[in-house]
This record gives sequence, structure tokens and C-alpha cells, in this order.
Amino acid sequence: MRFRGKSIRRKIVALLLVPLVSLTGVWAFATVFAGREVAQLFRVSGVIEDIGYPAEDTVRVLQQERRQALVYLADPRASEALSGLHRTRAATDRSITTLRRNAEDQDTRDRLETDGRDHLTAVLDSLDGLDSLRRSVEERSVTRAQALGLYNRLVDPCYALLASLVGIDDVEVEKQARALVNLTRARELLAREDALLGSSLVVGRLTRDETREISDLVAQRTLLYDISLPLLPAAERARYERFWKNATTAPLRGAERTVVAMDSGTPRGVTAESWDSAAATALDELGTLDDQASDRYQDRMRPVAVGVIAKAAVVGLLGLIALLVSVVLSIRIGRALIRDLRQLRLEAHEASGVRLPSVMRRLSAGEQVDVETEVPRLEYDKNEIGEVGQALNTLQRAAVEAAVKQAELRAGVSEVFVNLARRSQVLLHKQLTLLDSMERRTEDTDELADLFRLDHLTTRMRRHAEGLVILSGAAPSRQWRRPVQLMDVVRAAVAEVEDYERIEVRRLPRVAVTGPAVADLTHLVAELLENATVFSPPHTGVQVVGERVANGFTLEIHDRGLGMTAEALLDANLRLAETPEFELSDTDRLGLFVVSRLAQRQNVRVSLQPSPYGGTTAVVFIPDALLTEDVPDTNGAGFRLDRDRPGNGGEQALGRSGGRSPEPLRLPGPPTSVLDGPVELEAPVDLDALDDFPGALPDEDSERGGLFRPRRPRPGGD
Repeated sequence: MRFRGKSIRRKIVALLLVPLVSLTGVWAFATVFAGREVAQLFRVSGVIEDIGYPAEDTVRVLQQERRQALVYLADPRASEALSGLHRTRAATDRSITTLRRNAEDQDTRDRLETDGRDHLTAVLDSLDGLDSLRRSVEERSVTRAQALGLYNRLVDPCYALLASLVGIDDVEVEKQARALVNLTRARELLAREDALLGSSLVVGRLTRDETREISDLVAQRTLLYDISLPLLPAAERARYERFWKNATTAPLRGAERTVVAMDSGTPRGVTAESWDSAAATALDELGTLDDQASDRYQDRMRPVAVGVIAKAAVVGLLGLIALLVSVVLSIRIGRALIRDLRQLRLEAHEASGVRLPSVMRRLSAGEQVDVETEVPRLEYDKNEIGEVGQALNTLQRAAVEAAVKQAELRAGVSEVFVNLARRSQVLLHKQLTLLDSMERRTEDTDELADLFRLDHLTTRMRRHAEGLVILSGAAPSRQWRRPVQLMDVVRAAVAEVEDYERIEVRRLPRVAVTGPAVADLTHLVAELLENATVFSPPHTGVQVVGERVANGFTLEIHDRGLGMTAEALLDANLRLAETPEFELSDTDRLGLFVVSRLAQRQNVRVSLQPSPYGGTTAVVFIPDALLTEDVPDTNGAGFRLDRDRPGNGGEQALGRSGGRSPEPLRLPGPPTSVLDGPVELEAPVDLDALDDFPGALPDEDSERGGLFRPRRPRPGGD
């Protein structure tokens, strides 16, 4: 779970909810656990009353019916056996009806566990075959052994059901309950023995299989008593031991020893009447003893149930009290923390969102800032939150002091930039003036070519100086008053590029740029052209095309370099669009910063895109606000234009006078094999010189190299 961006109240509430929820969970678990034990007690009690007791009654009447059925099969002519069989069947039907009625109650079934419901279903399914068994007995289509086995199959699921009804979370009590179930099963074994031996005595003899089965029943009963009696209390165990040692069960035990000792035939001294009397007495007294043991078990379980109920009440009550106390304490502590943290947050927001930005704006505007006034010392409590508040005071003061020092440093750096740039511009202007005079005086072609190269380098140096002015945030000193043709602006930008001979400018529509935007737009285009030539192979060209679009004009500069990666292209476009604050450490992106600053100042949009030629395309969108249809017919005048100059040997050079037909000479430029890296570009020369040379008009159809002063080729040159 993440809480970023959440309020302090929510975070503290979430922090306090963790222990509260945990405590609530523990309390709920303990309460539910204790309540489940209580509910289980009531459930077991109700299930035993509705299902257990009817199931025990059904078992006992089935035992009687089983004995009468085997006696009837042994002597079907005896009228007493038939009447007794009918009486036991009626009692069995009543018990089964009661059991089925209780089992059909949905509430009773819901109180049963899964195993209990399965065993109950098995009991009811087995009882469905009772009518078929009865018909088989009346028709004598089954033997006594088969009838005994079929009746046993009706009784066995009942004991499985009784065993599943025992369910209480107390090991000792559960052991005693299962021991009592085993004692009733031991009585079932005695009832089986009675049915088998009693019917055999009616016949008059026992087979070897019957003798062996009676021996097994006696052994199983003895084993059940040996296993179950140790699980009961000592008094309960003594009662059962006295029962099997008293005189009442002596005839039964004697008859069993006689039968077990014989192989087959008629046992000596054991008759049907004596066995019926001994077995009936033992079964009745043993049933009474089992019922009394079950009642005493209920008495022993009552204190356990009371203890479970008391424990559940104590756990629920104490847990609820602890939970309420925790909630109250958490609310009080949480409110105090929220109040202190909210105050600290408000003061921090005021410092970061109001005071510090205000100080920064005032510092950017050049105002004086008093640290003591802007960052008052706040008072906090003597605790951990108070220590954080004091640290906030220290951070505020340190931030304001650092901002003041940084503003002073930036102002100093800007002043240094502007001072150096102005000094350089003055010297470079004088140097350009001197070069212009020297170019006018010389007639030597080689010297003229060198002077033009020096003139070109000086122009680029002046552009570097103007770049410092732009970085400092000041406006360039050179300005134009009148519009200039866009074609002349692009040519002027080409003139300021080192490898100008590689640049091909397609003819542009006749449109002009307003005077205040000429310097910035020329500098911007020159910057992009310079980068296009530097970051492309020296044998390739750079193409400049443009066209009118909706709401403005677009210039596209295509190079054939290696291009830029998607990440680098995205970063460059973000810098061009956002115009970040110039940092002294970001010296490897000065050209990008200069272009961004110029574009922002003139509301020009610049973007970089992959070029269809494999390199990069720079797209410059010039809005209509910077354009005008009032195009002056300057034809390039005022820029470094070609001119005729008489040369030796009939060679033609271009001059500035309008009386000559210009024929530009193609002069060698700087070696394209030598690339000295990215160059910061400069703006064109001042167009105010148009007033001095009104007749200087170059060839508008020239697309390459026509914006520079001609240099006479050296002897032996191209």
C-alpha cells in the first residue's frame, strides 16, 4: 500500500489504524473463537437431544427386533416368537419415525457438521432396507447368520453417527465422550451374542462357525472395555468393573466360558431359558448403567461449559475495553500529531511556495532583499517536531542567503558577459571598418581573398560576442528599423557559417521580415546552419527550403549526417520548447540555449525531426506577426554582398557601386576537410548601412555563395 501524495491526516490515521485494526482483529478472533466454543456446546447439546437420543433408542429396539427375528427363524412355529417379533417391529417403527422427523428438520441438519450429516444420511439410507429385510425374515428366504449380518449393517452406521456427534474443544471431555460411545458399542456386541446364542439354543445345537463368532464377540467386547474404561473417571470405571464381577452377570459369564470352550454341538448346562434370563438381565442393567454414565458425563461437562461461556464473556468484554481505550488514546495522540505536523506543513509551504519564490522574483528583478525580514525565526515546542521546525528555519535562511548570493553571482556574471561582449563588439566593429577600407584600397587578388577570409572570421567573432549578450539576458545592440527580405535574411545567415559553400538555399517566396526580428532570426538560422554543416560529412550539402503555411512561414534545414537518437531528439526539442534558465555548468549546449532564447524572444517555434536524407531536419516556424508583404526591393543590399572590383589581367571582381554589372567570382572557402566542432553563430552585419549604398543589388537567383564579398583566386587556384 502506497500513501504518496496523501494528506498528513490520512497518513497518521493509516499509521494508527494498523495497531487498531490488529487489535480489533485479535479481539474479534478471540471473541469468535470463544463464542464458537459456546455455540458448539449448545449445538452439540441440541444435536444429541434431537439426533443422538433417538439414534440410541433406534439401536436398542433394533437389537430386540434382531433377537426376535433370529429366534423366529430358529423356530417359526412358535407363536410367542412371532408375536414378540411383531411387538418389537412396532417399537422399531416408532423410533425410526422419530429419528426421521428430527432429521428432516433443516435447523437440526444445519447444526450438524459435514461428517455428522454424512453419517446421518448413511443411517437413514440403511434403514430404508428394513422393510425388505423383514419380508425376507417372514418368508424365511434368509438364514439366521444372514439375518444377523443384515441387522448388524443397520446398527453399525448408528454408532458412527453417535461418534460424530461428540465435538467439544476439550481433550479430556472428548475422550470421555468417545469412551461412552465405545461402551454402548460393547453392549451392542453383547446383544449380538445374545441374538446368536439364544437362537442357536432354540435350535438345540451350535455350529463351529457360531461358536467361533460368539468367541470373537466376547473378545471384542472385552477389548472395548479394556480400551475405554481407563479414559473414564475412577469412580465410573469402578462401577463397570463391579458390574462385570457381581453375581448378576455370573450366569452370563459362565455360559460364555462354556460356549467358548466347546467346538460345536449343545453346550452342557446352558439352556435357552437360562441364557435368556441371564442375557436379558445383563443387557437391561448394562443399559441402565450406560444411561447413568451418560448423565454423569453431562454433569461433568456442565462446569466445562460454564467455564467456556465465562471465558468467552471475559475475552469479549476485556478485549472491547482494551479496544476502546486504544481508540481513545490513538485519537488524542493522532490529533496532537496532526495539529503539529499541519502547522509545520503550512509554514513549510508558505516558505517554499510564497516567501522563497517572492524572494527569487525580487532578486531576479534586481531588488535588495533583507534576510532577517524575509525569513523570520519561528518558535516551536521542545520536541522532535519542534526540532524539525528549527531545522526548517535554518534551511529557509540558508536558502534565502544562497539565493541572494546566487543572484549576486548571476548579476556579476551577466555584467561580465555584457562588458566583455560590448568591448569585443566595439573592437570588432572597428576591425570590420578597417578591413572594409583595406578591401577598397587593394587590387591584388590574393590579398583581397585573404582580407575577405579575415572579414568572414571577424564577422563570426562578432557573432560570438553577441552570443554572450544573449546568454546574459540582454538585448543585442544591433537593430533594424525597416523590413528585410526573408531571402536576404537567410543569405546573411549563410554568410556567417564557416562551410557556407556546402549550403544550398532554394529560392524562397517574396516575403519580408519585420525590422526588430531581423537580427534574432538571422542569428537563429545561422546557428542551425552551422550545426547542420558541422554534424554532417564534409562532402555532403545542407539544403534550406521554405514555404508559406497557415499563420506563418516555415524554413526547413536538411542535413545528411548521422542523425540523432530518439532520446537525444526528445531532449533537444524539450530544451527548445521550454527555454530553461542558463546554467554556467551547461557549456556543451550553448548553441541550443541561444536558439531557444532567440525563439522565445521572437515567438518563433523551432523543432528537430529525423531527416528523410538520414540526418536531422530543423524546422523553423515564423509567425505572421514577424512577416510583412511590404517587401523592400533591397535585393540583399546591406549584407556582405558580391561586388565588382577591377583586377589585374582582365579578371573581374565585384564592387559596391551600382553602375557595374555584378559577376560574382567563386572563391575558395575554408577547407571542408577540417572541422573544428560546433561554432556559436553570430547575427548579420548592420542593415543601417543600406542608407550609404542604395544601389547595391545582387542577383536574386543566386542560391549559393552569393552573399559574401568576392575573393580573387590565388595564382594557380580554382
